[in-house]
Amino acid sequence: MNGTRLPSRRRPPPLPEPRGPLSAAVTALLRGSDPGNPPPPARCSPYGDDLHLCLYVLYELHYQGFQGVPDELEWDAGLLALRGAIEDRFLGALREDVPVAGTDTARRALDKLQVEPVDGSGGVSHFLRDEGDLDQLREYVALRSLYHLKEADPHAWVLPRLHGRAKAAMVAVEFDEFGAGRADEIHAQLFADLMADLGLNTAYGHYVDAAHAEALATVNLMSLFGLHRALRGALVGHFAAVEVTSSPASRRLAEALSRVGAGPAAVRFYAEHVAADAVHEQVVRHDVVGGLLESEPRLEADVVFGIRATTRLEDRLADRLLGAWHKGGTALRGGRPGAGEASNASPRVLRTP
Repeated sequence: MNGTRLPSRRRPPPLPEPRGPLSAAVTALLRGSDPGNPPPPARCSPYGDDLHLCLYVLYELHYQGFQGVPDELEWDAGLLALRGAIEDRFLGALREDVPVAGTDTARRALDKLQVEPVDGSGGVSHFLRDEGDLDQLREYVALRSLYHLKEADPHAWVLPRLHGRAKAAMVAVEFDEFGAGRADEIHAQLFADLMADLGLNTAYGHYVDAAHAEALATVNLMSLFGLHRALRGALVGHFAAVEVTSSPASRRLAEALSRVGAGPAAVRFYAEHVAADAVHEQVVRHDVVGGLLESEPRLEADVVFGIRATTRLEDRLADRLLGAWHKGGTALRGGRPGAGEASNASPRVLRTP
């Protein structure tokens, strides 16, 4: 990347545009307006845009917040009660869709993630490596920015809930994610560099209006698991699933970016994860998951649930992306991001009426 690095968290983002009565009520309340009567979350689709935008907004109060929204609303009792009802709807659907049997083990669930298609096809990273174009890679990066600009933050919530070998290993992995003591090596900053290299806006949360529910759900899952002590096993399972699949997928994405002529900062983010996450995978498998289950064996089903829920939501996102790209369309709401968009200026350019 040329020039001065662009900080992705210079200021909180603006509130996103609502997508239905539930998210409209919440954004109105956060703006200090009369929210009206939102529908009960139990009546909303557990995987729909309205519910997941609403949940994303409520979770973001615990991260960066929003422009013009008082920090004190992070712990507003009414908002927390509504969030709990939305979480129940989402979590209940996931438990129905990814049941866990008493004989299932975390080891087998993780081993299954490492089975690659015989023909080398099948996933988003395979498609982008083999035939994806620059526009499609920019779309993918824009969507992933909703997590990667706060990479490892949701997982840090599990640290006070672990102890012994699991805690020490988790801290070691997180230390790498946060740059090993160097601000310019924080992975969220490296992702901002990648975005700038591709001409994307690096502002935190800039592309939330472009993200369909499938993308929002993958981010919401981390916050759901991270914010609840009772779901610490599921959070560890989620983290393990990410680390186990990251190295081979990162290799394919680095190859894809090189193939389309992206700059060194773009390639570097994924190249960095190839080696780092291969090491992290072993640490997470043997010490984070192994240490947790050694001290709390009753959490094995929760770890398996976290692994499978992660896979379920990633598969839904892959279906959305590949379905759009195979038809020659865009996977973003409101159209593709314009070239040369790399700035922190507002307002956003990606809007859907």
